[in-house]
Amino acid sequence: MEAAELASASGAHAPTLYRLLRALTGLGVLTEDDQSRFALTPLGRTLCSGPRSIRERAAFIGEPWIWNAWGNLYESVMSGDSAFRRTHGMSLFAYLECHPEARSSFHRNLSAQSQVQIPSILEAYDFSHFERLVDVGGGRGALLTALLAANPKLTGVLYDLPEVVTDAEDVDSRSGVAKRFESIGGSFFDSVPPGGDCYLLKLVIHDWDDERAVRILRNVRAEIAGGGKLLLIEFVMPRGDAFSHAKFMDLSILVLTENGRERTDAEYRELLAAGGFALTTVIQTDSALSIIEGVPA
Repeated sequence: MEAAELASASGAHAPTLYRLLRALTGLGVLTEDDQSRFALTPLGRTLCSGPRSIRERAAFIGEPWIWNAWGNLYESVMSGDSAFRRTHGMSLFAYLECHPEARSSFHRNLSAQSQVQIPSILEAYDFSHFERLVDVGGGRGALLTALLAANPKLTGVLYDLPEVVTDAEDVDSRSGVAKRFESIGGSFFDSVPPGGDCYLLKLVIHDWDDERAVRILRNVRAEIAGGGKLLLIEFVMPRGDAFSHAKFMDLSILVLTENGRERTDAEYRELLAAGGFALTTVIQTDSALSIIEGVPA
């Protein structure tokens, strides 16, 4: 389509939209033909709805309340403090509690990311020998739903803040696994549901400093069944100069959270030990995520 057609559909100023579209050709998002018509490249098509889409991620990053926080990256680097708190006067999670629309955008983004990441998680790790899996901080339950669907003998508990798990009710009723899916509201800083032989925390620990991360792990340690496994799914920080998604996620965590960070495998080993676990293996999935397995020490 020509820029004028796209401007008519979107309400944008056509000559200015053309300048933006032309710039995006240089980033490999669009192509422009000799008649000044633009089309999506394979990279650009990842912004469309559908499997392996990053549409929700892009929309989330473009939210003003997120984008504005990135404007304070300089102050975060100079002080070590949260750019989000400097921008909004409160932590990210306090902001989400006060702003339901932002909370909905946040969890849509996490659920969409999970849909992209789930196949690599299922391929990398065998969940079939577990009986009761507790997904701690599991959001709306996209990952837990997929795990239950792939493992018919597994039962699962979704554990997150009460206002979050309420949003998960439609997810489990549509999935065909409702009889094996339980939602419990609470704070992982206080406790976690007892009796699981697998406790899974996906992109939870990187949101917190060591002290609060260890508190979460100790709460899991107090409730995990004998012979159980702890699984952390995180972006493990590599060594060396090569490109890594973890390095840029670490900046995002710097901007958005209160002293959270991505960690190396050695740092995870120390963190798990402080929480009462021994790290047994780190499994790199086909995505940028790794599965960190621990057992009670």
